[in-house]
Amino acid sequence: MKRFWLGAIGLVALGLAAPAVAADLPAQAYTKTPVMIPVVYDWTGWYSGINGGWGTENRCFDSTTAAGAFIASDGCHGTSGGVAGGQIGYRWQTGGWVFGLEAQGDWAGLTGSSASLLTPGTTDRSRMDAFGLFTGQVGYAWNTALLYAKGGAAVVADRNDMLTAGVVSATASGDNRWGGTIGAGLEFSFAPNWSAAVEYDHLFIANGLTSFTSTATGTLVGSDRIHGDADMVTARINYRWGGPVISKY
Repeated sequence: MKRFWLGAIGLVALGLAAPAVAADLPAQAYTKTPVMIPVVYDWTGWYSGINGGWGTENRCFDSTTAAGAFIASDGCHGTSGGVAGGQIGYRWQTGGWVFGLEAQGDWAGLTGSSASLLTPGTTDRSRMDAFGLFTGQVGYAWNTALLYAKGGAAVVADRNDMLTAGVVSATASGDNRWGGTIGAGLEFSFAPNWSAAVEYDHLFIANGLTSFTSTATGTLVGSDRIHGDADMVTARINYRWGGPVISKY
């Protein structure tokens, strides 16, 4: 009987002591998991850069009177060569859409020639020395990737010559022409504020009445209407001023 009462008293003591022991235990620490806030690349800002690539041009010579009346075709030829230059522009982004304005100027080394159909022994030669583009842009961005289209005005600096026995016999240097351009590009940001792009541009070069002057006498030897468009493919590197990312809540 004594053992029974001792056991009962022990159980009651343990029951009374349990809440006190639990109260003395340290409170369990609660750690709140931080909410991750995604960031997106912002294409807004001024940028400038360099470009280089390859171009081709189709040039056709149509013999005309001094007043520009068509006489006969003198043949066509293609020109090709490298291009290199720079660009500067401004973009602003709203949502995924990106809008911009850009000016580009390039040196060009496009050359080509063909035998004259109207003057045997004479070669018609064309050279594009430079071109400029003044365009607007609209594109759509997927964070650090931007696909865009562009269009606007173009100007080219052409030189056209007539060669006899491989020597320039008549020239029409300084033949600058205005026209239009359309193009498209794909651009990626590979580092904060730095991006690289590949771009294609088609230049619609206006027809122009060109007067050829003899290099020996300085007199007018003929007039041609010269026409044809050009295509350019360039790789570009741009640096943009401004923060590369923004928080997106």
